[in-house]
Amino acid sequence: MRKATLATHGFFMASLLFAGAVFPVTASTTPLTDAVKQNFDGEIQNNTLAISPDEKLAVVARSGKPEVIVYDLTTGKVSAVLKHYNTPRNIVFAPDGKSFYVSDSSLGLIERVDATTFKTAEQYAAGPGAFGTVLSKDGRTLYINNQASNAVISMNTETKIANAVITGFSQPRQGVRLSPDGRVLYVTNFVSDKITLVDTATNKITGEIGGFNKIRAISVTADGKTLFAANSGNNTLSVVDTTTQKVTSTIPVGKQPYGAALSPDGKFVYSGNLGDNSVSVIDVPTRKVIATVTGFNEPRQAIVFTADNRYAWVLNKDLSLSRIDRETQRIVSTVKS
Repeated sequence: MRKATLATHGFFMASLLFAGAVFPVTASTTPLTDAVKQNFDGEIQNNTLAISPDEKLAVVARSGKPEVIVYDLTTGKVSAVLKHYNTPRNIVFAPDGKSFYVSDSSLGLIERVDATTFKTAEQYAAGPGAFGTVLSKDGRTLYINNQASNAVISMNTETKIANAVITGFSQPRQGVRLSPDGRVLYVTNFVSDKITLVDTATNKITGEIGGFNKIRAISVTADGKTLFAANSGNNTLSVVDTTTQKVTSTIPVGKQPYGAALSPDGKFVYSGNLGDNSVSVIDVPTRKVIATVTGFNEPRQAIVFTADNRYAWVLNKDLSLSRIDRETQRIVSTVKS
């Protein structure tokens, strides 16, 4: 067992990510300063949006901008701007809403931030290239894609122990999702254009699905039977049967789709289309686009629905948030920094 400790300013060795590694992570509460920032993979662009369980806060970031913005959605104002990041990749709230996790691929860490004070609570070493993240429903396991090491880390958030470092991927980036029952982890591989399936009980790879074209975001239906994947290379969304592990159909959408967000009721998929500044609305039963919402600025994966199904929040390039009224399929408001 090797320890991955964070020194005063969070330095660590990328070599800690090796095949079969299991290592404890020593937390630090000292934010990194500008003096120690080094850009690692800034040429890869993405954005991220997380909304608190009570829907009062929205936390946003874009990898090309070294900060994280917290919006108060009740007032439409900025609550905080956290400036100690370099290349923020993904943000996810803990199930209790008391904190959120931010991955930074250049700093090579995951940071847990208190959602009340917006102060750094803990930092965990994840290696340069730390990218997409997803939390288990109970919040006890955080899965971390590392695109540089071609690995996925399974980290226990209570013990701060990395239970496993799973290897065998090909640039796993932002696309990572759990099946509704939590038994299967779906990981996108940008280079090979495949989805890798991981058994979360054993942390072993059990299969892969091919047939994509510059795969981006993915989502899984509530029954776990269908997966949607955005293909920015051919302007489609792929529909995957998770039982047969095969693509069953493709749906033409807008230009350069990055998003594939399922509405809470499972009836619609929203695709953020980077190339034409639009969002395609797909009816799940018919597999057809029923509306195209315009007026965005380079929308990507970052699309989140309100729990009541009334609205969808879409993140723009300038880190403003546009709110879609899902009945009229129009932008009704925008929150700006």
